[in-house]
Amino acid sequence: MRRFMIDIIHNLDIGPNATRVGVIQYSSQVQNIFSLKSFFTRAEMEKAINNIVPLAQGTMTGLAIQYVMNVAFTTQEGARPLHKKIPRVAVIVTDGRPQDRVTEVSAQARAAGIQIYAVGVQRADMNSLRAMASPPLEEHVFLVESFDLIQQFGKQFQDKLCVIDACADGRHGCEHQCVSSHGSYTCRCRTGYQLNQDKKTCSMINFCNFGNHSCQHECVNILNGHYCRCRDGYTLQADGRSCQECKAGHVDLVLVIDGSKSVRPQNFELVKQFVNQIVDFLDVSPHGTRVGLVQYSSRVRTEFPLNKFTTAADIKKAVQRVQYMEKGTMTGLALKHMLEHSFTEAEGARPLSQNVPRIGLVFTDGRSQDDISEWARRAKESGIVMFAVGVGKAVEDELREIASEPVDQHFSYSADFNTMTNIVENLKVNICPEEGKGETEFRNPCECEALVQFQTNTLAILEDLTNKNILFI
Repeated sequence: MRRFMIDIIHNLDIGPNATRVGVIQYSSQVQNIFSLKSFFTRAEMEKAINNIVPLAQGTMTGLAIQYVMNVAFTTQEGARPLHKKIPRVAVIVTDGRPQDRVTEVSAQARAAGIQIYAVGVQRADMNSLRAMASPPLEEHVFLVESFDLIQQFGKQFQDKLCVIDACADGRHGCEHQCVSSHGSYTCRCRTGYQLNQDKKTCSMINFCNFGNHSCQHECVNILNGHYCRCRDGYTLQADGRSCQECKAGHVDLVLVIDGSKSVRPQNFELVKQFVNQIVDFLDVSPHGTRVGLVQYSSRVRTEFPLNKFTTAADIKKAVQRVQYMEKGTMTGLALKHMLEHSFTEAEGARPLSQNVPRIGLVFTDGRSQDDISEWARRAKESGIVMFAVGVGKAVEDELREIASEPVDQHFSYSADFNTMTNIVENLKVNICPEEGKGETEFRNPCECEALVQFQTNTLAILEDLTNKNILFI
């Protein structure tokens, strides 16, 4: 080791205005043998090197690099100011695996302008050497089989060490990275970029232009790669490349109808008619739309869950068999039941991961006798799109509290439903990010189409009922 250092010094132009040399020894601690300002002749340095007494056990390489950065390369210890642009070079010679972390402190040292050469002997860990060294690694990492061979290696290493760093003066003009090599330099780009024809500037690689992206519809270029995107009305499949057309109108729908005494039997039959007209336009099937029905008054009763019927005909028959409950109007209790029971997978709601819209439609004719705030909020926070339809003595503030955003487009009050005629166009803007403005909640494109279709058809039924001048008391 001593011979290795002395041979290198003999080939350097040593002096206060030329090359300055310092030597540090480390084990479990760091010892400064001599600093950059201590000696300016080869003879003095050689004498100090020959007098080195090896330290005890331990290999705290990270600690040594920290010392180099914070102490050895300071102007107080003889390093010349950075503005003079004199290269600062550290040669780390080690024969073992570091017992502390070297990656972060080495990166800090390199960022501070220190050029690091890592020389490993015998059992030195190559990964650690690479973590310490400056790029390009092939010019800054060396491994020697034994200390007996390190003297022979010295001449080869001197050639590397004494080459002028053409990148050091900062005038290379490379946009990303400058790589010094044999007195000259080349420019190199960061990962995901390619060198332009001027050999200095870089531009992002357009992976979509390679023609091998396999995207069925559209390829979108991003840094270090690309992703596939489908046209409107289609959704991206699990392979990340192919697109499948959206199946229109597939939702999990739970209708929550008011069966309180104020509705009256003849009007309750009209409510059932309203429910069946909605069922008529749905594509009911196990893999299509699923429908559940809940009636409430002073208590709540599931008439049938989402997984009970798989055809529209069976649902309509079940609706006709529903018996009027009468008594009070516990709308809050009904919302709680809908959230905790109706939209569970146990009752047929599909997992959220399948992106099947969950829709709750509440039909009421009066003021709730309990608080609706908490359960209306929880339902919407869980991802359920809430519609509120009120007639007669229904309270507009309660309907608005139940309805999803934008509120004006998700509730209807009184016998006149004309105020909802603008819903269809506005809804898509609010739930489809491509067509909206500003920050919007992302929804699957098929979910978007399903919600729009559901609302379009519901409006038609509501308007048809209005034209019949139905009076709810």
